[in-house]
Amino acid sequence: MVLKNSKFYKLSTILAVLLLLSACSNSNQNAANSSSAATSGATSDRFIKVNRKIYSFNKGLDRVLLKPVAKAYKAVTPKFVDKSIGNFFGNLGDVGNAVNNTLQGKFKDAASDTERFVFNSIFGFAGLVDVASAAGIKKSDEDFGQTLATWGVKSGPYVMLPFLGPSTIRDATAKISVDRYTDPAHYSDANIALFVADTVKKRADFITEEEAFAGISNDEYSALRDVWLQNREFKIRDGKVDKKAGSDLIDELEMLDSL
Repeated sequence: MVLKNSKFYKLSTILAVLLLLSACSNSNQNAANSSSAATSGATSDRFIKVNRKIYSFNKGLDRVLLKPVAKAYKAVTPKFVDKSIGNFFGNLGDVGNAVNNTLQGKFKDAASDTERFVFNSIFGFAGLVDVASAAGIKKSDEDFGQTLATWGVKSGPYVMLPFLGPSTIRDATAKISVDRYTDPAHYSDANIALFVADTVKKRADFITEEEAFAGISNDEYSALRDVWLQNREFKIRDGKVDKKAGSDLIDELEMLDSL
């Protein structure tokens, strides 16, 4: 999937920040009764009591471990090294993008994903340099959960995963099965170290942004859940939303961007 509309692209970036914060934020939550209502679309939060406990666990883990490590990483890592690390993991992700675009019948996008991986792996020093983007080869963002959705598999209830954050039954199943085996890092002897490095890198990227989202709602859990579900639907539809939904997303973007 490629987000061609600049506002939608920016919205997706902001929502990605919110996704991470929903797993890692350290602000307080309000267990309002209204949060037990059904979330966006047909996705329900029937496991809300367990989800809230896992959410609190994730926040605590971030506060005492992940955020301090990410701050230390940010303090000692030169910008060009940080960028190279991001390019490296982005290059590995193009393998899963190619597989899922193929399974979804988007063969042109799959060809671009494959081209990106080959170019960056050979000419970009194992992906440390993103020569493919410089050459105008577009970047996708696909996973097996999106593939299952295009095949008509329903999302199932919303779930909060320990360490990994928001998901649904469908997407969580996809994440621990097919997504795992389409990630080249899985086949490395250093797969755990690579996972930790990728997690720390992503967390460090959001340190300067997270303050803008503090106090986004009286009930942070519910607000971030709903935003995550909206963003997930946006990705599944490859950014193609109806006029009303698109207008709502633009309004939400402008509200968030003004914080």
